[in-house]
Parts: sequence; structure tokens; C-alpha cells
Amino acid sequence: MTTIQAIPVIRSTFKEFRRAALEPMPRVAIFDCDGTLWSGDAGLGFMTWSIEAGLLSRNASDWIDARHRLYRQGQVSEESICGEMVQVYAGLREEEIRRAAARYFAAHIEAQIFPEMQELVKELRAAGAQVWAVSSTNNWVIEEGVKRFGIPPERVLAAQVRVHQGLITSDLVAVPTDEGKAEALRRVGIPRPDAVFGNSIHDAAMLEIAGRPFPVNPTPGLLEIAAQRGWSVYYPAAVMSDHTK
Repeated sequence: MTTIQAIPVIRSTFKEFRRAALEPMPRVAIFDCDGTLWSGDAGLGFMTWSIEAGLLSRNASDWIDARHRLYRQGQVSEESICGEMVQVYAGLREEEIRRAAARYFAAHIEAQIFPEMQELVKELRAAGAQVWAVSSTNNWVIEEGVKRFGIPPERVLAAQVRVHQGLITSDLVAVPTDEGKAEALRRVGIPRPDAVFGNSIHDAAMLEIAGRPFPVNPTPGLLEIAAQRGWSVYYPAAVMSDHTK
């Protein structure tokens, strides 16, 4: 058991976590992706990789790099930067970016997938649960990544811009982060999902509307909320050594 500001946090074993997630079997289960289904920030990683690979022009690279520095300084909001990290690809062909996302995920993120979460999603799908992925990372990377979990593109709610005649535009469709994640679920007719799995404070709003909230690999901000709400938390084995204090 961990303590946050003298409030006890309940830590589940995988057996306990799995039982709580599957009994009773949820009809609708929602998963954040970065930090929840796999370790690391695939959105930031893809942006950095795109710059290094020369996918973005020098002007676009300099602009998004400057914006992200301002974000780290607290001068740009989470919603704004997540949207801009998709808009920066405006003018490129979507087919090219989808191919790039596939290369990036296979090379840099696939090995970081949490096997326990992959197993859990497989069990949920096999039992007939409707599984959705909700993320503020761009939809190209998320749609590519959740193929490994059997989640189809039509059940992905991610940061997205409009595509016109195969070309990416800067016209934002959605940026699901913070309250925007809960709002995205309401727009597709899921006002109260049976189970929600998330790792950061930006997942808190959709965890709050869940019948059963499951903080997975929680960041300090979410860990504090979990302590206050009495939510049990789960750490996948791959990150457990970082949370043994």
C-alpha cells in the first residue's frame, strides 16, 4: 500500500485487477492508450521521430518544437498542444503518414505494450464486451497501435483533423483530453461506460463517469485522485520496479 498525503492508496495484484475488471463482465470498456496499454508517450515520440525522419518541413518542425517548449513551460494548454501535434502534418498525404505511423509503432512502441493489458483486452473482446480506445495522441498512431489489441478504427476516439482528397488539413475534428474524453464518449452514445482504464490526470474526467474506474500505471496526479476517491490502482509488471517504494 502506498501513501499520498497520508491518504492510503490500494494497489491491486494482476489477479485482483483482472477479477475486478471481468466480474461482472462489462458491456462497454474504455481504454486510454499511452501509459495505459503501453509504456511511453507515442504522440510525442511520433512527432520527434517525424522531425528526425524528415517528414516535416523545417518551418513546421521549428514551429511545433517551439510550441512544445512553451507547453512544457505551462504557457500552452494540453488541449492546444495535442491539437497542434496533429495539425502540424497539414499538407501531407494521409497515406504517407499512416505508413510512417506503422513503421514508428513497430520500431519504437510495440515492444513496450503491457502484456497483461493485451491479455485483458483479448478476454473482454472474447466475452463480447465493446472495447473502445480514447486518446489525445493522433489517430494514425493510435489506430495502428490498437490493431495489436483487436480494436477496430471505428472504435478509436483520438486527436484528429479532416482529410480532403487524401491530403491532411489543419481543420480539427476532435482533441479528446481531460473533459474532452468524457465528451467524446457522450457524442458516440456512451455517457456512462461500465469500465474505464486510464493512467493520467487527463483521464480523470472519463474515469469519473465510469461504473468501475481502473487507474493503470497512474501518474502522481492521478494517484492522488485515486487516493481521494478510494480507487484501487494497478501497475503492470514492466513498470512495477519503479513503484516499489
